[in-house]
Amino acid sequence: MSTLQYYAYPNQGVRLREKSSYSQAVRVGDRIECAGQGGWDSTSGEMKKELYDEIDQAFENVDRNLKDAGGKGWSQVFRVNSYHTDMSDEALHYTVKNLKKWMPDHQPLFTCVGVTKLGIEGMRIEIEVSAYDEEGAEVSRKARAEKKQ
Repeated sequence: MSTLQYYAYPNQGVRLREKSSYSQAVRVGDRIECAGQGGWDSTSGEMKKELYDEIDQAFENVDRNLKDAGGKGWSQVFRVNSYHTDMSDEALHYTVKNLKKWMPDHQPLFTCVGVTKLGIEGMRIEIEVSAYDEEGAEVSRKARAEKKQ
């Protein structure tokens, strides 16, 4: 699939790609599709201990991931899927608080699912997003064309 561009942000994104053979994001035309982001420190990979810190970090990692793929961050997100091992009212309220913080000007599609376990030991939240990035897609196409010349 040579027309797709895959991304893995420095440190933890690259480590996860090497360890588990997956990318953090892919550009598909005008869209950026992001793999689920957890509440790990993006440099060390260490999982945040407190649930609210983990949720905050997961949202930060989504932003980092989108920008690494050439996007502008949360302002371009139109779909959010979140997976939680803790479906308490407090955890869900705090997740919604982050949605409002990161996207104050729009409300994306949102699906929230309770699960028994996530892919990394100790992980309690995972957030995957889809973003629309028409402008960045054009820049990406031009860069790819220049590489071929």
